[in-house]
Amino acid sequence: MSAEVTSSPYSITTRNLNLWYAKFQALINVNVDIKHGIITSLIGPSGCGKTTLLRCFNRVNERYGYVTTTGEIKVLGKNIYDPDVSLVELRKSVGMVFQRPNPLPISVYENVVFGLRIHLPVEQLTRSLLDEAVEKALTEVGLWKDLKDRLDHKATSLQLEQQQKLCIARLLPLKPEIILMDEPCSALDVEGTRAIEELMFTLRGRYTIVIVTHNMMQARRASDECIFMLMGELVEHGRTEQVFLNPKNPKTAEYIEGRYG
Repeated sequence: MSAEVTSSPYSITTRNLNLWYAKFQALINVNVDIKHGIITSLIGPSGCGKTTLLRCFNRVNERYGYVTTTGEIKVLGKNIYDPDVSLVELRKSVGMVFQRPNPLPISVYENVVFGLRIHLPVEQLTRSLLDEAVEKALTEVGLWKDLKDRLDHKATSLQLEQQQKLCIARLLPLKPEIILMDEPCSALDVEGTRAIEELMFTLRGRYTIVIVTHNMMQARRASDECIFMLMGELVEHGRTEQVFLNPKNPKTAEYIEGRYG
């Protein structure tokens, strides 16, 4: 799906995107352009639709049988609702990190190569290829030094911060273009949060990162652009400093100033 990304500055675009959970409309005519290679945060009060929007980008919402979606979403230039789109390929290109770390209850090594074992033919899975993938992914997320002698340890025995970094590392061998993060620091302490934010900065540029966060300070610290949502609608989208310091919409100002939400 990455062939068209160089022809546009946007990794993700939506046009007239609407989504219903049964009869409840959770997204209302959302039009957005998310730039390639930057960190974009989604903010807004609980229930505003930000997580729903995030999960539209790899069609995870469709796991629920009562979801109806209309409109268009283009990821890397391709409408992801086109009939020829493979959900397997889409989710290789668009990886996801969840609120709580969810490493598999197997070794660190096998967590990192899990996707490769699923997606590549057995004859391609040489030990050297797997070893290289593990070292590269763990190096990229800053875990190689700490874990290179513990690759056979159970991933669930790691500290929470390490578990969340490992979940990010697990995505990388599949060479995603986009990483979605749904409140990735909500289960972490201050130090763990700082470590994940620093990791996001190191990944920026090579990957497009979209993060849902309730933490206004995190959105301000860690994102290049910010999207404010309210009651299923996109209210404002701009450079983070502009959204926080000079919002165009009074509803954005009210939320950022803590007057509701």
